[in-house]
Amino acid sequence: MKSFVFENPTKVFFGKGCVKEHLAAAIEGYGKTVMLAYGGGSIKRNGIYDEVCAILREAGKEIVEFSGIMANPTYAKALEGAELAREKDVDLILGVGGGSVMDCCKAIALAARYEGDVWRDFWERTGVFDFELLPVGVIVTMAGTGSECNGGSVLTNERLKVKAGRDYPACNPRFALMDPTYTYSVPRSQIVAGSFDTLSHIMEIYFSEPDEDNVSDDLSEALMRNVIRSLRAALADPKDYTARSNLMWDASMAENRIIKLGKRLDFQCHKMEHQIGAYTDCSHGAGLAVLHPVYYRHIYKDGLSKFKRFAVEVWGVSPDGKTDEEIARAGIDALEAFIREVGLPSTLRGLGADGKTDLKTIADSCEIVSSNYRQLTHAEILEIFEECF
Repeated sequence: MKSFVFENPTKVFFGKGCVKEHLAAAIEGYGKTVMLAYGGGSIKRNGIYDEVCAILREAGKEIVEFSGIMANPTYAKALEGAELAREKDVDLILGVGGGSVMDCCKAIALAARYEGDVWRDFWERTGVFDFELLPVGVIVTMAGTGSECNGGSVLTNERLKVKAGRDYPACNPRFALMDPTYTYSVPRSQIVAGSFDTLSHIMEIYFSEPDEDNVSDDLSEALMRNVIRSLRAALADPKDYTARSNLMWDASMAENRIIKLGKRLDFQCHKMEHQIGAYTDCSHGAGLAVLHPVYYRHIYKDGLSKFKRFAVEVWGVSPDGKTDEEIARAGIDALEAFIREVGLPSTLRGLGADGKTDLKTIADSCEIVSSNYRQLTHAEILEIFEECF
């Protein structure tokens, strides 16, 4: 394994009723004014909003609301939140929602305390923290991104047509409350997209060097099997607590940095999907589902031993009578069949792309990753997009 330094400062409260039991204690010591940040209002319909507000008021907190965080949060929305946080002298940001809300809250926490050009200094390049961020806590209502246990924040700069993410340990939430029952009201399409995002995170880590025996790969295989099994169970019974709690913790385990230790990482597929999303505003998990099988058919020969292992250990492909390449392709076929099984789209047209979508411009805007099995070119990315169309 490669050498590493591990840090994860987020304190997690997990399980049914954890918000009622632990939120009041978690917010102690952060001052009087809490920015309550959320998305389109589903937390008001399912009762989570009323529950959280009651706990905040009973704790003597003054609530500043910041709503309307979109599925693909924009840089402009983060700056809007930062301005409000400064205006109201906010002491703590409490994000209630899924990955988009959490990502936006981290960006707000950074921008509220930084005087310079936030995009240029922290998203276009790796930033330097010589200041203290506004504290963030989160209450997770949708599993998928794992954003609750890392400092990652993905934003879309609409002016530049760039969707980019950075993971800074300084941006980790101070605490995360994770009640699997809070995910019961999430629509089927979001359950599926979120779960595939989790699976994608694990695959992006798994399909990278080193390939010799290592802890991270063994953990990744177990997590991938659990995501597949638990998603099937959750779709059969949306209130299967075991399945929903597994999916919630799978998402955190995929992105709390543990399985990344000692690995080079890939994430080329994420970089491609980010730019598809920047131009089409599609669901992140759905976009990944379209791209992954095609991308893997382009690179599997360069990581043949790992793709063979993926087929056998994750999908149960029998190696009997097959060449290594046939086994590897069978694993990719199994992934593609699973995508169809759970109802995710399989083409860019299914994401809203049409004849007017400039695939070349999108491909040329993609960041090239050098840590994967084979470095792509922009021309090959265009080929992948065209095959996905």
